[in-house]
Amino acid sequence: MKRLFIRAMCAAAVIGLFVGTPANAQSDIDNTAYGSTATEFLLLGAGARGAALGGPFATIANNVDALYWNPGGLAMMDRAGAMFSTYSYVAETRYNWAAIAFPFGSGARAVGVQFGTFGFSEQPVYTIDNPEGDGTVYGVSQTFVGLTYSQNFSDRFSAGVTGKVISDHLGNTTGSSWAFDFGTNFHARVGERPISASFVISNLGPAIKHNGSALSAGVIRPAPLDQQNIPQEPADARLRTKEWNLPIQFRFGLAFDFISTAASRLTVMGEFAQPNNSNPTAGGAMEFALTDISSSGFGVMLRGGYTYQPDNNITPTGSAGFDTGLAGDEGLDGLSMGGGLMFDRGSGFGLSLDYAYRNLGILGGTHYWSAVVNW
Repeated sequence: MKRLFIRAMCAAAVIGLFVGTPANAQSDIDNTAYGSTATEFLLLGAGARGAALGGPFATIANNVDALYWNPGGLAMMDRAGAMFSTYSYVAETRYNWAAIAFPFGSGARAVGVQFGTFGFSEQPVYTIDNPEGDGTVYGVSQTFVGLTYSQNFSDRFSAGVTGKVISDHLGNTTGSSWAFDFGTNFHARVGERPISASFVISNLGPAIKHNGSALSAGVIRPAPLDQQNIPQEPADARLRTKEWNLPIQFRFGLAFDFISTAASRLTVMGEFAQPNNSNPTAGGAMEFALTDISSSGFGVMLRGGYTYQPDNNITPTGSAGFDTGLAGDEGLDGLSMGGGLMFDRGSGFGLSLDYAYRNLGILGGTHYWSAVVNW
């Protein structure tokens, strides 16, 4: 079984290399749908541990944060848990995420609910006629609520599904949609060291379209040909908006514990991802943990990772007038690191406090905080 698993992973890695080959190997035309999706806040993650490790974390997620990263990993949690995380994003915006999950069926199944919100408020409205502001303000509020079911189908394989509803309030316009996440986790051992693989599809759902009072307009009907314009009141009309796809992602990851003892662990993980609004990407991360230090129940964890951001290395066609390249601050986009403190005495109460730093390139550094309680 072990040999079969290793061969399968090698075959998947080779397939990933071919799948990840840029499209311009077959054509000089780049049809990548940059900037074609809405509700990008769905990609902001959950929990500082996942933020520090990036997408590869989906392969080892087995606590409350698996609700976001990989529904298939939720069934591996051994106790009920709750989590809250807050992300200080760019331009004084903030993303908050909270969740609670419970195992049942003698640990064979788990359910959980999650809630995420992003936005800002009280921002001045600037128009062409009033470049200094027209005296009004607007806000943005984006939220989603998800419900997850996960199950262990054997001692080595688990799978889960999440259904979620999405609401997008942009000023005086609103839009809504729904989506599904599906994830699996295969876990085994090579010798005495754990190895695991994950497959996740997230945000699979219909496009979102906005409506609202901000789209109301007055239209002056032109006079018929060869006739004089007559003063008239604008006719009521409503602007029609384009539908925007959700940010769908396919991810495949591997993780292996190079050190696995009762007191310490070093996990190395990697991931290949294919979004629908950018080119394929890949990333790697490591997590080192010291657990139950001096039999006190306290532990410490250090984490770091890097995910390649292909949209920082494109050459716009036409008259864009600029190029991009992985140089300077742009090359730092995708760098993440962090750590955490934990207290856990086994099957009882457990607490973890985590921090992560994420570099967004020319947008600067951002900070993620989270707390997890298990009981």
